[in-house]
Amino acid sequence: MKDLLRPGNELVAAGYAMYGAATTLMFTTGTGVNGFTLDPALGEFVLTQRDLRIPRKSKIYSINEGNAASWDKPTTEYITKCKTSKPPRSARYIGSMVADIHRTLLYGGVFSYPADAKNKNGKLRLVYECNPISFLIEQAGGKATTGTQRILEVQPTALHQRVPLWCGSYDDIAEVEALYRKHAEAPKAKL
Repeated sequence: MKDLLRPGNELVAAGYAMYGAATTLMFTTGTGVNGFTLDPALGEFVLTQRDLRIPRKSKIYSINEGNAASWDKPTTEYITKCKTSKPPRSARYIGSMVADIHRTLLYGGVFSYPADAKNKNGKLRLVYECNPISFLIEQAGGKATTGTQRILEVQPTALHQRVPLWCGSYDDIAEVEALYRKHAEAPKAKL
């Protein structure tokens, strides 16, 4: 078990395959992200995206807004800002982490599955969901955080440990982290 409970900053490779109109494989060995598309005529994957770079800022956000009533203050404030900015940012939520992450890698933006009142530790698993995706995002020039800590620095304590996840364009995620700092520093109301 100790071999599995390692922080994500020790990963040496990560990737995902996505099936649809085309079969796509996104992969990193720690030297950038490359995308491959299956050519059925050849029966081989062909390099179609070399050294993919996520835009530093974007106008897209991806979150399950059905959970809005149970979000924390930083999440509520960030999504409200996305909706009320001029022009407003575009909501794009597929509901499949791989598909949402794929779009985020290609076009930038923010993907989030934050902690909320129902899932106080988040919903996604650190070891085999958040760490590999965060490694890919960072290798493409993006950023991944719990809101208060870099995902790849979280020390796992259990194989199925869950954590909140915010990842995507570097500047957008920095904005989310600033909101978490702001609300952590806000004076608490007296009871």
